[in-house]
Amino acid sequence: MWFSFIAIFRKELIHILRDRSTLAVALTIPLFQLVLFGFIDQTVRDVPTVVVDQDRTSASRELIDKLRSTRTFKIVATTPDPHEARASITAGRARVGVVIGPDFHQRRLRGSGAKLLILIDGSDSSVSSQALASINGLIASENLQAIQERVPTGRLTPAISAQPIILFNPDGRTANFILPGLVAIVLQLVATVLAALAIVRERERGTLEQLLVTPVNPLGLMLGKLAPYLAVGLVEMVLILLAMRFIFDVPTRGSVVFLFAMALVYLFALLSLGLFISTRAQTQAQAQQMAQLFLLPSIFLSGYIFPASGLPRPLWLIGRLLPATHMIEIMRGVVLRDAGVRQLLPNVAALVAISTFLVWMSARRFDKTVQ
Repeated sequence: MWFSFIAIFRKELIHILRDRSTLAVALTIPLFQLVLFGFIDQTVRDVPTVVVDQDRTSASRELIDKLRSTRTFKIVATTPDPHEARASITAGRARVGVVIGPDFHQRRLRGSGAKLLILIDGSDSSVSSQALASINGLIASENLQAIQERVPTGRLTPAISAQPIILFNPDGRTANFILPGLVAIVLQLVATVLAALAIVRERERGTLEQLLVTPVNPLGLMLGKLAPYLAVGLVEMVLILLAMRFIFDVPTRGSVVFLFAMALVYLFALLSLGLFISTRAQTQAQAQQMAQLFLLPSIFLSGYIFPASGLPRPLWLIGRLLPATHMIEIMRGVVLRDAGVRQLLPNVAALVAISTFLVWMSARRFDKTVQ
């Protein structure tokens, strides 16, 4: 038994060492997950915030400085226009809007209680809950300080009162936050894996060489391989949207036509990535492992589960290069915030650019493979 164990152990060890790509994937995925979970800070920081300062006094400027000092809020714009806050949240440029009224300083001097209007993007439940908690903590600190100053006078009116309004997802439903992003993840799982197996399957069966000796144009062969999976991806999206609407009661507030146009661009990127993987892999198992390797960053670095503000700068930059990141932003913008092309133009442009690059890269690699 001992000699049999040694012989089989050596045989399997040699197989593992020879299959270096599988060994690399097996070792890389746990390390990758460890690095991600170690560096990702789930504490929400630097939430993009628009401040509408209609008071423009030392009191309002002091409040803005205190918002910055919490490290939860990152003031990206200050404006006197109250409509700018909601427009910025709808476009995804900001997650929080703080509206300081024109009588803020005077009401604080009179002790009648100054009021703030807080607009919070509810399409990201983790950001909205922590932003609301930070605002409440700041208001409570201000009121406690004011009450301590006014105890000798007997006036215990709170110095500031906040009126928070959760936009787009006022009930804080998890389904409204998770399901739109899940569409992008599921499409990547289906489209990339299926496309990755396309060329490998032909190579394993020995039919790829038969295809190459026929008078078939390489580009036509590539598009012919991708087109069926493109149709499968669109059908998959229809089923998910129907289930999202009629089973989980998540309404689509924006344009469905725009949504499917972006899904078409996104699917081209995923299928091209899958085709690129299939030209590198030698077996179907290897192709599946390589596709899974691309799936992990799309889940953890895209803002689907963890807020992007909690990512270190290098990981955040990697996340911006993933098509899933921009598709998730587009899905949540269209489904929850009724955003259109103009509001989502940065994400649309990035998705088109990434898709164009992936299509070009996969076509070039495929052309080299068939030659």
